[in-house]
Amino acid sequence: MKKTLIVMPTYNERENLPRMVQRLLSLPVAVDLLVVDDNSPDGTGKIADELAAKHPNVHVLHRQEKNGLGRAYIAGFKWALAKDYDFVFEMDGDFSHNPDDVPILLEAAKDADVVIGSRYIGGIRIINWPLSRLMLSKSAATYVSIITGMPFADPTAGYKCFRRSALEAINLDEVRSNGYSFQIELHHKLWRQGKKIVEIPIIFTERAQGHSKMAGNIVSEAIVMVWRLWFQNGCRRKPRKSSTTAS
Repeated sequence: MKKTLIVMPTYNERENLPRMVQRLLSLPVAVDLLVVDDNSPDGTGKIADELAAKHPNVHVLHRQEKNGLGRAYIAGFKWALAKDYDFVFEMDGDFSHNPDDVPILLEAAKDADVVIGSRYIGGIRIINWPLSRLMLSKSAATYVSIITGMPFADPTAGYKCFRRSALEAINLDEVRSNGYSFQIELHHKLWRQGKKIVEIPIIFTERAQGHSKMAGNIVSEAIVMVWRLWFQNGCRRKPRKSSTTAS
């Protein structure tokens, strides 16, 4: 049986984590969860340890400081590869990503290297965002597409499923970005290698509890990152290789 791991960075998610674990362990597909906690001051890490003691499918990776979403995911990916997982998810712990979509993304990953849970494919599917944030996100997607040539409707999406071979194709130690540009960089590294990346529609719901972690430095990092990726690809707006089909 192929093994699936959901990597979930957390910072001050004590209200959400127990409910999230319950939802994930109730899915019709078997998944493991790796909570990557950045020393949350609200005790999320302690709660994660208690949940892991009760549920063998729950694991915890403690980091000593909060140094970015990208670094948390890289740590989680390395852990997943060391443990021989076949499919690895990125997923937020605040219910903005619906756990019920996991089986849908997993099914699509049978014929793709990466499956993006897209907020914008075939229309806009976002609940409870202010217009200003929606415009920022949509403008970012257009900006990324124009500069890099990537054809994705939602290049900053953070809900996705990787095949093991896709993560193995990236030198994780060379991934430099941290915020939303981290998502762009991963997509671009795989796209320019010719990996098969597909988007499927999801509904994204703004978090009901806690606080959003969007900050101005995240936006500025993404603006610079896009140009760096374009130069890395030889100022090309297409992959260096033709798309390959996952096997």
